[in-house]
Amino acid sequence: MKQRTPLIINILVVLSLLFMLFYMIIQNLSFLLSPYFIGTAVFGILMALISHSIGNKMENERLSRLSDAEKQAYLTEKKIPYFVRMYRSAFKQQSAAEEKDILIDHGFDGIMELDNQLPKWWLGLFWIGVVYCVVYIIFYFGGVGDFANADKEYEQEYKHQLASIAAYEADPKNIITIDNATYSQDNISAGEELFKANCVSCHLEGGKGGIGPNLTDNYWINQPEKTLFKNIFNVVENGSPNNPSMQAFGKNGVLTGKDIQNVAAYVYHINQEQPPVTQDKGGAAPQGKEAHWQ
Repeated sequence: MKQRTPLIINILVVLSLLFMLFYMIIQNLSFLLSPYFIGTAVFGILMALISHSIGNKMENERLSRLSDAEKQAYLTEKKIPYFVRMYRSAFKQQSAAEEKDILIDHGFDGIMELDNQLPKWWLGLFWIGVVYCVVYIIFYFGGVGDFANADKEYEQEYKHQLASIAAYEADPKNIITIDNATYSQDNISAGEELFKANCVSCHLEGGKGGIGPNLTDNYWINQPEKTLFKNIFNVVENGSPNNPSMQAFGKNGVLTGKDIQNVAAYVYHINQEQPPVTQDKGGAAPQGKEAHWQ
């Protein structure tokens, strides 16, 4: 006669399964105070109590049919804590007599098969997996709730990322201004893409100059700052007082401080780390005064 699973274990299993099911549907812990979850949990506990009560009657009925020695052995084993019994059963080895009783009458090449029962924990995990798969398929193809819906999950994650970016950029510590902007070669690639999107129409590809001045030589119309990088940042942010066509990308809200830092990094790169595009190579003629940067 096999030992039964304690009532508290059955209740914990029921509550755990309900928790997983509701969490899959709701996707947050707000359901814990929901009357639907509480009602379902109470109903599950009542079912576990009823099942345990029926099991007690069946146990007593079977126990009455055992001999005194079998009853004593069963009651002695019942006193052993549940998890201790589980641990022992996981590593239990049958005796030769026990193996003879569960030996299946077929074999091959001297290899015999025993009719062992699968462990309860394995069966439990198996059926939980089966139920989970069925629920997942229903949610995936039925479009019920947000669980297993890739489009909704993507939309939620996308909105979450946008909110995180907005919060990051709104933090005064993360706002890039001309005072804390610095040159980094890591920003050149991003700055080049921004330059192509906003500046190429006037300064042409590579900053060689067209309607706008040549950005690869050492002549600058506007020199409000003492260093080249800060000067570029200033002009992109505030525009040019000498040329209204050069808009204030920062003040107008077209580019953020981080964007301006990236553009300034790219212009600094083509001016200081690349050879200038002179007139004989297709560059525009110098405009402004020769600069002497610090």
